[in-house]
This record gives sequence, structure tokens and C-alpha cells, in this order.
Amino acid sequence: MSTGSVRRSPRPRRIGLSIALALGALLGLAACAPAPVEPGAHYEIAGGGKAGVYYTYGDRLAAALHQRLGVDFSVAETQGSVENLRRIASGESLIGFAQGDTAVDAVSGAGSFDTRLPVTALARVYDEYVHVVVPADSDARRISDLAGRRVSLGSESSGVQVIATRVLEAAGVDPETVENPALSLDASIDAMQRGELDGFFWVGGLPTPGIVQLQAFSPIRLLPIDATIVDRVNAGHSGVYRLADFTVGAYGIEAPAVTMTVPNYLVASAHAPDDLIYAVVRSLFDARAKIARDVTAAELLDRRQAIFTGPIELHPGAARYYVDARR
Repeated sequence: MSTGSVRRSPRPRRIGLSIALALGALLGLAACAPAPVEPGAHYEIAGGGKAGVYYTYGDRLAAALHQRLGVDFSVAETQGSVENLRRIASGESLIGFAQGDTAVDAVSGAGSFDTRLPVTALARVYDEYVHVVVPADSDARRISDLAGRRVSLGSESSGVQVIATRVLEAAGVDPETVENPALSLDASIDAMQRGELDGFFWVGGLPTPGIVQLQAFSPIRLLPIDATIVDRVNAGHSGVYRLADFTVGAYGIEAPAVTMTVPNYLVASAHAPDDLIYAVVRSLFDARAKIARDVTAAELLDRRQAIFTGPIELHPGAARYYVDARR
């Protein structure tokens, strides 16, 4: 199969000395004040729905930060990337997870955002997979077959809805022709089990716990998102998407299934204190193995890849951590 101009999800690359030197030059004069963590302080992590990876990852990260920094961290259940970015920009949440494409919209004041948000990246955490889930016995075989059907494109204020709309349009389907109840992942799973949905979109890490549970009780299939669709989506949206395959065995898949991925970032406000963010990023990496016991996606966290968050700038505290980690 020809993939045209689409590139598959990148393999790990080593950070060149020039990148480290550039970050060092940028941060060499930064002051090293005591970490601004006060006894009794409480910080929030913007997560996601409880059936997805964001929430569980955020919950385990909150526990690690509480243990390592000695202050209270908790994870908030949210609708996903759009809401998370707004919570972070407003100061309601200190850090949170967001899809790379939605984060680009946030800093550009595009898409779901009327103004530019002061959002920065702490790490590229893992790549998320676009799931288009249908019952195993559905006659839908392609994205174009979803026209006229009852398909959830994701909840309001979610990055899922952003991507679902773009994928449908790239496949030649007017989103207005899809009967979209705009359900969360939890609600989509429940509705499909009741036979009330013809399909739903989801964007998340592998495996997504809720979909694993759905497959156990109601057999499903994943519709392919081919290279042509990925190329069309990329044409107007910063080229952040990549072609990839679902892992054989994921959700009972017996053969490779092609789809689209988007990078997932841990983000914070540009105004968050440098030393606090430094401590957060250090704890993220120090606790990686422990978090991975419960969150498979945490195994993908790689310091060599984590700085590749462009066009979202690294927070100065995070950038300083990466320089120090190479010493």
C-alpha cells in the first residue's frame, strides 16, 4: 500500500548534542529559586473520562506527585482535551493531558478557541490512536459508510470531536449527515451495548480500558483510516497526524489494522512556576515504571522523545529538567 506523503508514527530518535546545547543556552541564566511548594497546597491534574487513559494516568501521576513533593494532588474527571486546556489556561488545573492537534489550536486561537491560550508543553507522553468502533456484525467497512448512521463523534469540549469531524470530512462525509448524540466514551460504550449506536469515535492510548471491557461483552471491529484520509486531514492542520497500525492482539484484532495517530502532551500554563514544573517533570520520569504497572501507555514515555512537542513550546521549567537530565 502506498502511503503517499504520510509518515508513520516516528520511532525513538536520539536528541542531538545541538538540541541540548540550544536548550542550555536558552536556560543557562535561569534562576534556581526554592521550589514554590507550600504545605497544605492543593494542585489539580486535568484528566478525562474514567473509561479512558487520561484519567487513570492522571490518577497515578497525582499519587506519585503527592508522595514525592509532599503536597496534595488530585485528578479531575473532564470531557477531554478542549476542557483540559481551558482549565489549565484559567489556573483551575496546574497540569493536564491534551492532544497535540487541539493544543496547536489553543495556542493559535483556532478551532474551539476564540483567543490564544498561554499553554506550554511539559512532555510528549505517548501517541494516541484514533478508534472508529462499530459492532462486529456491522456492514460498515469504511469511514464513508458512516453517513446517515447514529455515530457518536465524542462529547462536547473533547479533542475526540475535533478529530472525528476532520476524519469524516476527509473521507467525504458531511458531519451533519451523521446522527451524533455527542456522548462520552463511557456513555458510548453503554449505548453500543444496548444496541443504540452504530459506531463511535475515540482517541486514546492502547489499550483503552473501556474498549477492552466492551470487546469482552460485545464483539467489535475497528474501521480503517487509510493514508489518503490522513493526508487530507494533515493538509490543513499542522501535519501533526501520522499513519500507524493497531497492535495485533489489541481488542482481539487478529491482523494489522491501519489508523491515524496524534501525539499526546502533558501541558501547563506558561505562567506556572518554573521550579514547580521542574519538580513535576522530574517526578513524571522517576515514577514512570510504577505508573506503567497500571497504565500501559506510561511505558512509552521516553526522555529522548519527550522534548518533541513542536509547535507547542516547552515550559522553561521542563526544558531545564531535560538539560539537567543529560548531565
